[in-house]
Amino acid sequence: MKTKIHACLIIWVGILVFSESVLANEPIEPIIPATEINPAQVELGKKLFFDPRLSKSGSISCNSCHNLSMGGTDNLKTSIGHNRQQGPINVPTVLNSSLNIFQFWDGRAADLKELAGDPVANPGEMALTHALAVSVLASIPEYVSEFSKAFDSGDIDIDQVTTAIAEFEKTLMTPNSRFDQWLAGSKQAISEQELAGYKLFKSSGCVACHNGKAVGGNSFQKMGVVEPYQTKNQAQGLVNLTGKESDRFRFKVPTLRNIELTYPYFHDGEAATLSEAVDIMGRLQLGKQFTVEEIAKIVAFLKTLTGDQPSFLLPVLPPSTDKTPQPKLFEN
Repeated sequence: MKTKIHACLIIWVGILVFSESVLANEPIEPIIPATEINPAQVELGKKLFFDPRLSKSGSISCNSCHNLSMGGTDNLKTSIGHNRQQGPINVPTVLNSSLNIFQFWDGRAADLKELAGDPVANPGEMALTHALAVSVLASIPEYVSEFSKAFDSGDIDIDQVTTAIAEFEKTLMTPNSRFDQWLAGSKQAISEQELAGYKLFKSSGCVACHNGKAVGGNSFQKMGVVEPYQTKNQAQGLVNLTGKESDRFRFKVPTLRNIELTYPYFHDGEAATLSEAVDIMGRLQLGKQFTVEEIAKIVAFLKTLTGDQPSFLLPVLPPSTDKTPQPKLFEN
């Protein structure tokens, strides 16, 4: 019996050492599920994430644009907001967003909590006010009870609302991709073509910006380094935050996690396919003209970054009451 246990320990230690050696030599790190979370706030935030009553029209929720059945995006060039307004920029995925250095393409939100409050009051998105959002929630007894349990407070405020949504979004991690399995030592997790794509991804310089756990999201880079990027989109990037001309057209590098699910690509959504995106990035950012075969290899690698998608029972939202402010559909 002791011999069997000893043998198992040797195998386990061997796998661990091999895994660490693989990880130490790779610029990409595996996704780790969130652990330090507040369960009561997560459950409350989940309901708020799906609740369209946080919009002026009563028809738009966080999940409308960050659809958790579609990779945390809406697969549109730019999202549709209040009164069918077309949004100014492509919606980044909410999956693994806690790994971002800042939120939004231009980094105007420092964290998930700040991110959660912006769309609610944005006239082009959910078009409510923070005060009215709180009034809606405070008019619903079940929400009052849940906020009390989650925050040990008798009152509801926007700080609690955004904290709860952010706490839920922290759980939207996608671990266990086939590439993560390869990083952990499972050689059979990816194919020869996918491994060749990864090697090309590294040797071409893609990892200079796309690295770490999120394979991106940790820096701002200019769109169009070798060649100017031609677009009709009016987004200017980080310059909106800093006022520095050198930051014009510098955008947060997007995560490549689950990238096969989050099309179309770039801040303007103009690249419809992964193949097109890889071709453009090669030419504009690296000065490389990838062949069709090379693009196919890199795309094959990128698809190994799709991890386990968030899975849970859809929340049952508490009903409104006679005191709940009524939605104003198609009103400015």
